Amino acid sequence: MTNASELIDDLQWRGLIAVSTDLEALREALDAGPVTYYCGFDPTAPSLHIGSLVQILTLRRLQQAGHRPLALVGGATGLIGDPKPNAERTLNSAETVAQWVGRVRAQIEPYLSFEGDNAAVMVNNLDWTAPMSAIDLLRDIGKHFRVNKMIAKEAVSARLNSDAGISYTEFSYQILQGMDFLELYRRHGCVLQTGGSDQWGNLTAGLDLIHRVEGRTAHAFATPLVTKADGTKFGKTESGTVWLDAEMTSPYAFYQFWVNADDRDVAAYLKVFSFRTREEIEDLEKAAAKRPAAREAQRALADELTALVHGQQQRDAVVAASQALFGRGALADLDPATLLSALAELPRARAVRAADGSWPTVVELLAQTGLSPSRSAARRAVSEGGAYLNNVRVTTEDAHPADADLLGGRWLVLRRGKRNLAAVDTAEPGTED
Repeated sequence: MTNASELIDDLQWRGLIAVSTDLEALREALDAGPVTYYCGFDPTAPSLHIGSLVQILTLRRLQQAGHRPLALVGGATGLIGDPKPNAERTLNSAETVAQWVGRVRAQIEPYLSFEGDNAAVMVNNLDWTAPMSAIDLLRDIGKHFRVNKMIAKEAVSARLNSDAGISYTEFSYQILQGMDFLELYRRHGCVLQTGGSDQWGNLTAGLDLIHRVEGRTAHAFATPLVTKADGTKFGKTESGTVWLDAEMTSPYAFYQFWVNADDRDVAAYLKVFSFRTREEIEDLEKAAAKRPAAREAQRALADELTALVHGQQQRDAVVAASQALFGRGALADLDPATLLSALAELPRARAVRAADGSWPTVVELLAQTGLSPSRSAARRAVSEGGAYLNNVRVTTEDAHPADADLLGGRWLVLRRGKRNLAAVDTAEPGTED
């Protein structure tokens, strides 16, 4: 088992402890023997996203240090919804939430070990919440909560002072999460809860409840919310949230999110998400500072996380696709699914055959995709040797793609210069699938 001071020091160096209860008391508890700890995940969507990955990997780090994780998927709290800053959550049906519980559970399980002395356990708070009557909840749990303290919680007070207000349903969320900690303390001897810093009020609700009901002290720490240096929301792209589910965010798009990380952010991302050693991360930081154009740190992070989340085979496929798009591999060798996911990230135009069966010229397609602002600019790109069709330089202004050029019988890839790419879809409308 890893020394508690080393574990806490590593978590602090990685920036993973934003706020906590008494850290010295936690060190003592961790040193005294394996600690049972938990983190909760609410099924409010069919997939977790990369913000959730911070919590999953924190569970993994603590288990690798010798402690015992409980991963809670909130079949009950998922029906209620943690208060959003500005509006009421949409309440999903019990059937939908039950389905999402299974999907979220399946996403978490691969990161934890379910064997050995500190084997992980998956739990669902619906197991102890569903049998409880409203009277039981009010008498046994509600009497230990003080409304003045509940109102003071940041998420609640923000809503109380807004035009939207807050329903009793969302107001009661902290009671349910506090009860989770108490129940896990009773059932599994759980004495530590982790979560995001935006959940701190809910984490402390459980601490207070254990103290009031059992007269015992428990522990909690919260990770910071990961941010982006440019002020935009972490985990968001032009196409939306970066999900862990490969059908909602393709492995290629997942890989590209990390490759495109801002130089100002990549060091922090490595500390939070990577399992590399401190020395390895510091070496990558130095490389990023000396050779930012090489994006060595971003590629190392993208390689590690894509393999971790989607598997080594998918990681190899998306790396091959990324290289092929920029002329360092054969586009024709890519499997159809990987090619499609790679092209989905590019600007796109549709090509229509002329009456004689020919496709538009490359010059016309450069203008249609927006790679060149006009046909004259496209002709100039060709004459200067900066236009490519499927990574082959186009040498004449009247060059037309041939049917043999169609990747997967459908696609063309245009490139202007080294990095400006676009896809051309030759499928007739309505026949794309």
